[in-house]
This record gives sequence, C-alpha cells and structure tokens, in this order.
Amino acid sequence: MNTAVNTAMILASAEQTTRLFDLDFQLLHDAVLMIVAIFVLMLIMGRFLFNPARQFLAARSERIKNDLDTASKEKADAIALKEEYETRISEIDKQAEQILSDARKRALANEADILAKARQEADRIVDSAAKEAELEKQKVADQVKTEMISIASMMAQKVVSANIDTTISNSLIDETLKEIGEDTWLS
Repeated sequence: MNTAVNTAMILASAEQTTRLFDLDFQLLHDAVLMIVAIFVLMLIMGRFLFNPARQFLAARSERIKNDLDTASKEKADAIALKEEYETRISEIDKQAEQILSDARKRALANEADILAKARQEADRIVDSAAKEAELEKQKVADQVKTEMISIASMMAQKVVSANIDTTISNSLIDETLKEIGEDTWLS
C-alpha cells in the first residue's frame, strides 16, 4: 500500500510540475467568476450606493454654497443697514444738538425779555413811588402852609384884639409857637 500511495504522490507531483504557475481550469474559472461578481457588485453598488452618495454630496455642496452666498449677501446687507443706522443716529444727534441749541437761545431770549419786563416794572414802580412821595410831600407842604396861615391869622387876631406893644406881641408869638409845638414849625 505504501507503494500505491507513493505512486499516486509521484503522479500528483508530476502533474503539478507540468502546469504553469499552478493554473488549472478550475482556478481560472473561479477567478473569472470572481471578477464578474466584483464587476456586477460594483455596478449594483454604483447604482444603489455610490450614485445616491454622490447626489447627496453634490446637493450638500450646493446647499453649503447657497448658504455661504446667502450669508455673504446678508452680511453685506447688515453692513449697509448698520451704516444707514449710524448715519441716521448721527443725523439724529445733530438734530438733537440743534434743538437743544435753539432751546438754549429761546431760554436766553426769554430770560432777557423777562429781565427787561422786570426792569420796566421796577422803573414804573419806582417812578410811581417817587410821584406818590412828591404828591405826599406837596400835600404835607400844603398842610403846613394852611396851618401857618391859620396860625398867622390867629396871631393877627390876637394882636389886633390886644393892640398892645411889641413885648406883648413877642410873648404872644412865643406862646403860639409853644401851642403848636416846635417840631411842626421847624420842619
């Protein structure tokens, strides 16, 4: 039995040496089937996996591009809007300053007007008081004159009625002066 196994081994080894690169029909058949299977698998994967993935990536790329374009447009719009608001704010500040300046000018004009009216009123009051004082002074002077006239007529009556000499007349004058008081006569 050993010889039979040895012979079979020898025949098998001889057969193996006669094939180039150990290629036999079965191996070539398996290799071609595997290449066809890989090719079919690639077609199927391309159809159902790679194409949707490419489309997804293309759509995503387009969406990102659109988002970037929109963002840059919105940024430009925001910058323009910011500049417009800054311009409006500066104009509003200028208007506010102008309004405040006008209000200050009006306040100063009102103050000057009020002061002028107050001075006119004060001058009028002073003039009125001076006129009243002058009238009072004139009135007092008229009263003093009236009193002096009445005193003089009383003295004249006493002098005439007594018809006496100068010493008596001097004493009558002194007596009359004492009756009316020295303060009245001296003022």
